[in-house]
Formats: sequence, structure tokens, C-alpha cells
Amino acid sequence: MRKLNLSQVSQYLDKEVELFGWIDVRRDHGKLIFLDLRDRSGKVQLVVAPSDKETHAIASGLRPEWVIKITGIVASRPEGMVNLKEGMSGKIEVKVSKIEVLSEAKTPPFALDSDGREIDEEIRLKYRYLDLRRARLQKNLILRSEFLKHIRDFLYNKDFLEIETPMLTKSTPEGSRDFVVPSRLHSGKFYALPQSPQQYKQLLMVAGFERYFQIARAMRDEDTRADRGLEHTQIDLEMSFVEQKDVMSLVEEMVIFASEKIGQKIMQKPFPIFTYDEAMEKFKADKFDLRADKDSKELAFAWVVDFPVFSAEGGSASGGEKALTYSHNPFTAPKADHVENLLLGKNLELLTSLQYDLVCNGHEVGGGGIRINKPEVLEKVFEILGHSKEEIREKFGHMLDAFEYGAPPHGGIALGLDRLIMMFQGEEALREVVAFPLTGDGRDPMMDSPSTLTKKQLEELHIKVEEK
Repeated sequence: MRKLNLSQVSQYLDKEVELFGWIDVRRDHGKLIFLDLRDRSGKVQLVVAPSDKETHAIASGLRPEWVIKITGIVASRPEGMVNLKEGMSGKIEVKVSKIEVLSEAKTPPFALDSDGREIDEEIRLKYRYLDLRRARLQKNLILRSEFLKHIRDFLYNKDFLEIETPMLTKSTPEGSRDFVVPSRLHSGKFYALPQSPQQYKQLLMVAGFERYFQIARAMRDEDTRADRGLEHTQIDLEMSFVEQKDVMSLVEEMVIFASEKIGQKIMQKPFPIFTYDEAMEKFKADKFDLRADKDSKELAFAWVVDFPVFSAEGGSASGGEKALTYSHNPFTAPKADHVENLLLGKNLELLTSLQYDLVCNGHEVGGGGIRINKPEVLEKVFEILGHSKEEIREKFGHMLDAFEYGAPPHGGIALGLDRLIMMFQGEEALREVVAFPLTGDGRDPMMDSPSTLTKKQLEELHIKVEEK
């Protein structure tokens, strides 16, 4: 007898089944005992009659959240007891003949039958394995998994290869602060955790793989907020021999396909396109909400293009002038007719890039661009940003070398999975769509991290910790 999900039980009317799950509710109605058995797929009502004294005695002792195995016959519910709100499972019940207690449970520290928003974040995350039992969070993570399945299906059908890139990499100045990892084998040296797979995916294009994707983990040591954490998951892809319109078209098709597969309603297709200047003039921001009714459950996607290559918000240079920083990332190519001015160092604040952002309901949910594929252009960008030739060679020599061996024109995007699921589900914080998130100040109360290392561990890493 194979294990059934509880959502499948209604297909076995008048048959004996074996079920596993958690006790959700126990109700004593005179001599009859009713139990709601729960697993991730739903709930099923169990009925224990007093005629089987041994089974009835076990049922009398069951408590919520105990884990049990039962054997019984699937039957139609009596007239008047059908609950259509429960779907097909509301039309049947299981008459229990045998109960086996697999695991008893203490009383949870908080209620699991509410949506959980009223519970303090600290205690929710300390007992996250219990918090995740609530229906809202189970629904969020199941939908997240389903969305990723459709993303993968779409990309495999478009001839993409799923390729993993390293988690231990080199610290390079890409915008945010790196998380660093000390090397035990190479004293005094450090790895960095990836802020994104940016350089690796471009190197995969140089390697000739042409169409890459990855459901990538990315870490950035920056201040947290409701829609940004220390780590996140992104749908990362890159394509060779493409122009801006090719990547935008494929990504739009992918987002529509996967979103509608999970029942989302998209307000406008094709997605409207705004230039950066148009967005700033009309919305005063480069991420905006096109919905007239901000409480509606529609998804209002839009593209933003024609970003400046450089921004003058990077502080002051030694001469008192504002120093330039890159608008998005230093690997994004300028428009073809702006390359000459870039190489000459002329009119730098007027240069326009081949960057494109995807926004939805007031959030940026994706950013990408056509990449620089010529070493002299990339080197010039870093020079303009204030790096010496020695620094450029030390930090990015591997990219410059690679581009000298035949780099195809290429471009891609990274979509923020956590933010997308947050919007799909109408949630206001990333922790509601992530299995094991950190608190707002970057801690994990469940695992008690970050934590100190032992003296032996520190000695192996050749690290001394100074007390503040």
C-alpha cells in the first residue's frame, strides 16, 4: 500500500488506505472521536468509533501536533456533514481501524491556526520549524517551488543549460560589501561569498555555452529591510549573440508563462517600456507602480531602459569634484555610439547604457544588460571609476584576459525570486516567503547565529579577535 497525500484520499472511496500526518484538531462528540489529520497537501477528517476499544483509547489520548499513522476505510460523509469549503476532502471521511503514534509533541509556544503575523518575529524565527507548519507559509513555499518548476521548464525548452557557479570566490568591488571567508590553507587570505554570479556567467559565455541559467544564491553584507536580506535567491540567466531586445523579449515571455501557470493576473501585455528619464519625470523614481488600485492583485510589470552609464553620487574626488560611480554594475555596456566617448573620457555623465530593469508594483524585480565584451572598454570603465592599472589587473585581470580569447556579444538578467513571490502572495516582508530567514538585524534565533568560534578554530584560521 503506497503512501498517499491527504489530497488524494477522496479518489479511494470504499477502499482501505494508510495515512500519515499531524493531528490538527481533535473533537470528542459523545462516544465518537473526530480528528483532522494534516499534511502539506491538506486535511482529512478521521472518525474513530467506540466499538474498537483499543483504537478508541489511543485516539482519546491524542493531542494536536502529534505525528500518527492510521489505517482505515474511506467513506462518504453523512448528509449534513459535507463541507464544500474543504473541496473533495470535505465530502469524505476515513473510518479508522488502527492508529500508531509515531511521535508525541509538546504544546507549541504559539498558535499555528492563525496567519502568525501577530506573533513577535524573534519567537517565530526561534521556532521556525513550527511557524512553517501554518497554512499561509506552507502555501507560500509550495507556490515558490511551483513557480521555479515553470521557470525551469520554460528555460529548458528554450535550450538553456543549468550550470552552478562557485560559492567561494574572489572579493571584487562590485557595489555592495562582501561577506568574506578566511582560508585555513592559505593563511591571511580570504574568499568572498558571491554577491551574484555576474563574472562567472560572463565567463561561461566566453567558454561557448551560449545559454546559461541558475537558481543562484547571492550574499551581500548590507543593511537589511523588509524587501532585502543579507542573502537572496535570483533567477540568473545569460545569452550569447543577442541584442537588448532579444533578452527583454525572452525574459518577458518567461515571466508571463511562469506567473500565469501559478494563477497570477498580469495587468498589461506586452510590458510597457519607459526610458529612465521618462520614469524619473513621470514617477520621480526608476521603480514605480502602474496600478490605479494599489490594493488590486494584478501584477503591473514594466521595463525601464536607457540608464546613464555613470552616476555622480559616489562622493568627492581629490580635486573636489564629484567622483563617478557606475549606475548599475561595471560590466554593463554603453550604447554602441557612446563607446568612442567613453574611451576618450568625454561627456561621461551623458553616456547611456544597455541596462534594463524589470519593475512590478513599485519594486525592482530584475536587472540586467548587454555586457562589455572588449577588454579595452572594461579596463577604461574601471579607470574612470578611479582604479589604478595595478588594481584593475589584480581585481579583474581574469576578465580582461578572457576577453582577449574571443568573447561573443552577450547579455542577461537576474530576477529576484524572493521579491516576486512576496508580491505574488501579497506579503509585505521577505521572511514570509523564505524558509529560514534572518531577523531584521541579521540574526538566526533558531540556530543562534552569528556565533563565536572556539579558540582552536581561530588559531587554525590564524585570526585574533579584538574586544571592542
